[in-house]
Order: sequence, then C-alpha cells, then structure tokens
Amino acid sequence: MTGHRKGHGMKRIAPAFLRFALVAGIVLASNLTARAETYTFGIVPQFEARKLARIWAPILNEVERRSGHQIEIIGTSTIPEFEAALIEGKFDFAYMNPYHAIRANEAQDYQPIIRDGARELYGILVVRDDSPYTDVQDIDGQKIAFPAPNALGASLMIRADLTNSHGVDFTPAYVTTHGSAYLNVILKQVAAAGGVMGTFRSQPIEISEQLRVLYKTSRVAPHPIAAHPRVPQEARTAVQNAFLSLWQTGYGREMLEQVPILEAAPASISDYQELKSMGLEKFFHKN
Repeated sequence: MTGHRKGHGMKRIAPAFLRFALVAGIVLASNLTARAETYTFGIVPQFEARKLARIWAPILNEVERRSGHQIEIIGTSTIPEFEAALIEGKFDFAYMNPYHAIRANEAQDYQPIIRDGARELYGILVVRDDSPYTDVQDIDGQKIAFPAPNALGASLMIRADLTNSHGVDFTPAYVTTHGSAYLNVILKQVAAAGGVMGTFRSQPIEISEQLRVLYKTSRVAPHPIAAHPRVPQEARTAVQNAFLSLWQTGYGREMLEQVPILEAAPASISDYQELKSMGLEKFFHKN
C-alpha cells in the first residue's frame, strides 16, 4: 500500500521544509499535487504554531533527505483537535505524548518507533516555599492548579496519584499553561500546582525561588514518534533510521534537542505499558 493517504478530510502542506503554514485557526496549503511515497506527519501542539514550525521544519527536511520519503505536516490548532485526529488515524506518523501512544495504539494500532532515550517524564506538585505543607496529605481539601486536564505529567498522573494512591480530595483549576499554574500558587489563588520539571526549571528565578517541589510522580518513557500500521515496514524503518542517523550528527542533535529529544532511540509500545496500570482513563477528559 502506498504511503500517501488522500481524503482524510484535513488540509496539508508539503514538503515540510518549504511550507509550514500554521496560523490562528490553522491555514494550511492546498491544491497540492499528490506524490507517491509521501507520508503525513502530525505533531501534538504543545507550543504555539510558529515555534512548532521553527523546531520541526528543519528536522523533517533532514528526515525526507535521509529516508527518501516525502513528509507532509498536518497542522492542528489545539491538543483536543490533535487527539481526535490521532484516534481517527489521520496521521501516517505522529509525535504524541505517552498516554496518546496508548490510546492511539488501542484505537488504530499505532506503533512507536522513536523516543528520547535520555529522559523520563514525571509530574511534580509544587507549593509556595513558605507554605506549611510538607506532605501530600496536607493539601487534602485544597484547590490545585493544573495547565490542562489531559496534560500527562502535569495533570493526569498527579491527579491519579493523589486520588488513587494517597486518597487526597482536591478541587482542580485548569489555567491553560504551566506558567499560569505556578503563578497561581505564588499569588495564593491555589494551594499547589501540577507541572513537570522541565517547565519548572525554565521559569524565571523570581518565580522558581518562591516555590518548592512537594511531590513527584513515578517516571514513564517520554513522547514517542509513532507510525500508523498502513505505513509499509520499509518506510517505517527508513524514517526511524533517518531520525537515528540525524541524531548522530552535531547539528542534528541541536535540532532534536529543541523537541526535546536529547538522545534519539528506538521505541516500542512495550515502553508505555506501565501507563495502563496507572488508572488514568477515569481522569482523561474525552473530547
């Protein structure tokens, strides 16, 4: 079966390094001539559109060159839109969060092929540095800020741990971004906030010095790139090898670190099976 899947009902841009038209509402190039051996690539919109373009366009340009296959990026403006398209199988390849990998595998048999082999993902719960809280039990009955309901480390894993492992009752407040969650703690609008260590460390010093980490979740494999089963094995292997060989170069490592992928490594669905035992399904907000 050839790679290009026309008629998914989504607009396309191609090739990746020439066009990445993502603006408010996502306007993508159309009326493109279909080419054989072309595959679509979806990206979870964890950053704003222009930042995604800066990060991914040069990477996929290299993947095209190294794999011999053309890549067309499919833009989605929100995470819920991306999740819906993923579950419907509208991407040939996609970069997703670990829980997306489980859901996409169950719905469409997507198979992870690449992940970061140098990091693990985990959630953190932060409180004001001058607060009296020393244990998660101390925040029972309090209000906690989270960036979004389905943010894996910063929300899903923390809410599941507090409820299932610690029996802590709390009122969630979804405040859109990690930065807003941390700021709500400082302003005493909430008792605590969910986040991940990467965003916590990236906060300005005047923010981070007023906070401390109260709790850390267990660790899981980070975001994978996965392939839909309609993609032939030859193409999956070629794209996987393209990422692996790109990481072997100095400039490739610099590009992949922006994703972030600090060490490109092969991935499989077995890397994410632990998530199934965490009881995350009842905390996931379906679109």
